[in-house]
Amino acid sequence: MIRLLVGLGNPGPEYEATRHNAGFWLINAIARELRATLVPERSYFGLVARVNRPTGPVWLLEPMTFMNLSGKSVAALARFFKIEPGEILVAHDELDLLPGQVKMKLGGSHAGHNGLKDIQAQLGSADFWRLRLGIGHPGIKSEVVNFVLRKPPAEQHEAIFKSIEQSLSALDLLLEGDMERALMKMHAKPPRPKPPKPVPVDTPKDSP
Repeated sequence: MIRLLVGLGNPGPEYEATRHNAGFWLINAIARELRATLVPERSYFGLVARVNRPTGPVWLLEPMTFMNLSGKSVAALARFFKIEPGEILVAHDELDLLPGQVKMKLGGSHAGHNGLKDIQAQLGSADFWRLRLGIGHPGIKSEVVNFVLRKPPAEQHEAIFKSIEQSLSALDLLLEGDMERALMKMHAKPPRPKPPKPVPVDTPKDSP
């Protein structure tokens, strides 16, 4: 069961529409879906919302610490409410997936993502869920920093938000703890359009 949903990004209007804030975009969408309001909470160094559900409270969190110190915020809230790493899902931008692709996994390497790196260090564990929102790769490693801190073009922006919609379709399963079905729903590819039916051609009848 997921008790804490975290979105990674950088605070401030100058970063709001940049690729690195894809995690914030997802949490904002979840907050709208659950009719929750994110408010500043100094104790947890971020914007926080509490959603009461039959199975207990669920927390939404956007760290306001800047990306490199995301773990300070996540660990503060998780420790206070005794939330285990396996009950945390962290949404973040993913260079290794194309815009529009979304993948979820439990644990693994931080792969150089500074937000994930700090969360692992602060929790003392890598065993939390990651929701990876594809943003694409600039193709050159030295360009990565500039790339993630720039706004995606309109076509890529639309593709990323479609992947966020796909993630929302699995939200109830995530909150119920049915991770296997949530994975299947999130990773499902849209059905291919059916080919058009051949139009029958009238053949002329032989004349007598």
